[in-house]
Amino acid sequence: MTGATGYIGGRLVPELLAAGYRVRCLARTPVKLRDHPWAGRAEVVAGDVTDEESVAAAMRDADVAYYLVHSLGSGRDFEATDRRAARIFGERARAAGVRRIVYLGGLTPRGVPRHELSPHLRSRAEVGEVLLASGVPTTVLRAAVIIGSGSASFEMLRYLTERLPVMVTPSWVRTLVQPVAVRDVLRLLVGSAAMPADVSRGFDVGGPDVLTYRDLMRRYAAVAGLPRRLIVPVPVLTPRLSSLWIGLVTPVPAGVARPLAESLRHEVVCHEHDIRAYVPDPPDGPVRVDRALTLALRRVREAQVDTRWSSAAVPGAPSDPLPTDPDWAGGSLYTDRRQALVDASPQALWRVIEGIGGEHGWYSLGVAWAVRGLVDRLFGGVGLRRGRRDAQRLRVGDSLDFWRVEEIERGRLLRLRAEMRLPGLAWLEMCAERDTEGRTRYRQRAVFLPRGLLGHAYWWGVAPFHAAVFGGMARNIARAAARSDAREQTGGAGG
Repeated sequence: MTGATGYIGGRLVPELLAAGYRVRCLARTPVKLRDHPWAGRAEVVAGDVTDEESVAAAMRDADVAYYLVHSLGSGRDFEATDRRAARIFGERARAAGVRRIVYLGGLTPRGVPRHELSPHLRSRAEVGEVLLASGVPTTVLRAAVIIGSGSASFEMLRYLTERLPVMVTPSWVRTLVQPVAVRDVLRLLVGSAAMPADVSRGFDVGGPDVLTYRDLMRRYAAVAGLPRRLIVPVPVLTPRLSSLWIGLVTPVPAGVARPLAESLRHEVVCHEHDIRAYVPDPPDGPVRVDRALTLALRRVREAQVDTRWSSAAVPGAPSDPLPTDPDWAGGSLYTDRRQALVDASPQALWRVIEGIGGEHGWYSLGVAWAVRGLVDRLFGGVGLRRGRRDAQRLRVGDSLDFWRVEEIERGRLLRLRAEMRLPGLAWLEMCAERDTEGRTRYRQRAVFLPRGLLGHAYWWGVAPFHAAVFGGMARNIARAAARSDAREQTGGAGG
């Protein structure tokens, strides 16, 4: 299994385990899978799909190989990278005697010349062709808009519809689409593992409903109990402008929104449903769009989102681990350290630390954080709108506004790595501990590794604001923990 840290892969692993399969996950950063509920039941090995040796090692003794990675247009040469990774995967699968490859790609419009497709769709189609030509029987599932809690398509739809009662939209809102529920995608992925050896082909994957994207918005509004939306299509919004518009209105950054918008330029409707001959439909049929939207929205409102589109690292985001400090030999490493005594238990303090971000905010100068998030989005970053997967619990690899959880020692340490646009790398650590006198102490450390002269200038340019931002954050987290502990003790006494 590749892509286990992503949206689909993170949900497919437990489905395969429940179906009785033993699962091995290939991940560039295995620690990101450490806190998943199924982590102890699946084998995890380190590697990358572009590294032949690690792919060969991961394929050893494998029966079925799932290819669930793609670049979402990260970098100018992403098509060449995708092509090379697919070739390596297919060759190593054949050499290892793998019985089947399963790949989840995108539904491409019929009759549209390859050169007119978006680079993203073109690359995903090419990856499927490379895998089909590998000599290993291959199942290529071609899905259009996937509806599920946390999917990029659903988040884009949800925020556009909820935030804009009157929408001036790109002309692609008139395009026909055939959305499919994520639970049907997972069912087909699991079922594909048992296909006969003589089946090696692509299959169109969609739900029972064919409708325009505008109708899909109106269906969402009805399911969510919103007033009817007024939608005015205009022809002037190019895919690039559409992606910038989506990036400003929704949590989906422009870099991710662009391939989604580009894929909607052409009609994406299934032309066959042959896969039911190998993976039969459930007794009540595939999930209809209204039910898919209802299920996804319910999980969002109940904070039961297993994985999100942001589970995978954003293209171009830094992934370097925090350098050793203070023995850093690679250059300047700036730090801002804060601490505060807390009139609360370490457990109460930890609850505040683990609940930071999202709707709870960052406990200091909300306007400053909002402005920094807006600037980040204007420069193509993720901004603050990604929020949290879960309102109370975090795990390694979770996105948290424009941070990502790099390390968590439950009850003691939370380390976040910045994914905002910066001339360098940045981390934020928060610790809950007891000092030598038994008092609860909060420790906070912001770390910045500058890149070039601009990085140094950035640090010293924002340094005057650190007392208000980071100092205020430490004080307010300590106060929030004290209030929470007092409420809990009062409630406990009253009960």
